[in-house]
Amino acid sequence: MCRDPGRGEAGRAVSTPSAPAAGATSPKDAAPVPASEKGAAVGRGIGIGLMYGLWKPRVLGAWRVPASGPVILAVNHAHNIDGPMLMGTAPRPVHFLIKKEAFIGPLGPFLRAVGQLKVDRTVADRAAITDALGVLRNGGVLGIFPEGTRGEGDFASLRAGLAYFAVRSGAPIVPVAVLGSTERRGRLIRALPPLRSRVDVVFGDAFEAGDGTGRRTRKALDDATARIQERLTVHLENARRLTGRQAGLE
Repeated sequence: MCRDPGRGEAGRAVSTPSAPAAGATSPKDAAPVPASEKGAAVGRGIGIGLMYGLWKPRVLGAWRVPASGPVILAVNHAHNIDGPMLMGTAPRPVHFLIKKEAFIGPLGPFLRAVGQLKVDRTVADRAAITDALGVLRNGGVLGIFPEGTRGEGDFASLRAGLAYFAVRSGAPIVPVAVLGSTERRGRLIRALPPLRSRVDVVFGDAFEAGDGTGRRTRKALDDATARIQERLTVHLENARRLTGRQAGLE
């Protein structure tokens, strides 16, 4: 259920940390550097303009996202536009974990300005863990691609990072299915869906990942990951039926 799918992409769920070395600062004790909620709101506005200007998003179930308080959006990941699409269609500003390789040149300051979080995919990035927990501690929305890499977008293999953040923070998870982003290629830009084509974004019911004990042992996280995978898979199947999208086409 929790195998590493390999090379990650933007928004990769970070690995859960091991015990800190002597003298090291744990995420719990480190002073959080909260991502800018105002910046994320600006990013949401930009996302709305771009996504609705270039494509025709159809958003279903957005009311299921809690109107306030911490929440984690768990999104399937089949195309590079899935993250921006969610930022432009979610009812609240979203802070995504984004690979550090994207924070180069002028894009780096821009991503930081719009409240996004940099993560080093090669290590258990304690700074990224602290920042993500800070978003949730401040009542914000954290966006995660729980598969850890761009692939089929079917939630077939999850990393433990999502379970760690959910169990550690107590924040509910809202499953999100982005469908149609890989169905066809555009004529002008082959790497993108056709301009003005429809992309469906389906939000599911919020749920708790933990077992109520608050335990964060390896077994507890593995069990939570299994529960999460089951809920996400069911949501994806329901979203496909609801939208008429066939498995294997997204």
